[in-house]
Amino acid sequence: MKLLNFNRPSQRWISFLALFLGVVLILLWQHFAAIVPVVTTPQRIEIAQSDEPIQAIPQQIEVDRPKVTLGEQLFQDVRLSANNQKSCLSCHSFSLGGTDRRPHSIGINGALTEVNTPTIFNTRFNFRLNWNGKFTNLSDHLDALMNNPKIMGVRWPEAVRSLQQVPAYARSFDRIYPDGVTPTNIKDALVAYELSLNTPNSRFDRFLQGDKQALNQAEKEGYRLFKANGCVSCHQGVNVGGNMFQPFGIIGDYLADRGKITTADLGRFNVTQNDADRHVFRVPSLRNVAVTAPYFHDGSAQTLEEAIGKMTKYQLGRTLPTEQIQSIAQFLRTLTGEYRGKPL
Repeated sequence: MKLLNFNRPSQRWISFLALFLGVVLILLWQHFAAIVPVVTTPQRIEIAQSDEPIQAIPQQIEVDRPKVTLGEQLFQDVRLSANNQKSCLSCHSFSLGGTDRRPHSIGINGALTEVNTPTIFNTRFNFRLNWNGKFTNLSDHLDALMNNPKIMGVRWPEAVRSLQQVPAYARSFDRIYPDGVTPTNIKDALVAYELSLNTPNSRFDRFLQGDKQALNQAEKEGYRLFKANGCVSCHQGVNVGGNMFQPFGIIGDYLADRGKITTADLGRFNVTQNDADRHVFRVPSLRNVAVTAPYFHDGSAQTLEEAIGKMTKYQLGRTLPTEQIQSIAQFLRTLTGEYRGKPL
């Protein structure tokens, strides 16, 4: 069987067609939803929520508490870096929305990462990890970060020996794992912790769950524009994104306009070596987007409004009025959730 091989222009048109059809379906849904009377009983509200393209983050997610507690300690421990100066928390600060708010993070010995660091929050809802979607599970992703000479540069035998010398760690590992401190068990505890880092109860989540006063009229209008302009074609689901790949520049050539194209700009091509995957990236989550600037894989957009303007131009082929961009930004700010009961 001969496999189809779409070239770059064809891929852009296919992506554009998919976005166009998505917008049409959304507009049809809005039209019929507007003419169908809704009885506002609790049961009816729950049914209406299921029709929305975005779903609320569950309030409670089952976790393994002992592993999470151990993983939290490891997440903050500089022993897991080659120079004993960096921890996972260095690039994923909880006071900065699970990021470091730098265009490129600073790894060991001052080395800069090739791409902007995504937030660690709500990682469990992403279908792939990394901007290029190289990893399908957190354990492999974590192993790659730990071994990366620019990020943590850890040698597992040294890390194991270092942790074994700490009595509290030795006791915790022995209590949870039959074989104690091992690279596999270190990663397992860290993964358990990362899977617990969810941020429910945003104002928009409360709106989806039936609290119609959670959003003001301007924010509701921003959500309407978010759907009507087609943003929701790529940013939907529980994580408002994170569940598909798209080229960066479906209508316009963002990278050519920006200039100075790097290897990282090749996106998923770096994983597959398929020409159709040049400049293709995993669509990022918009959860907590108001507190995780700068934006895009290159960290080039400094504000929400700038990011919205570029996205609508290069992905949708539209130039929105300033007031519409501001309105969409107001909606996006309602996606900021809570961690351990406190707003980010």
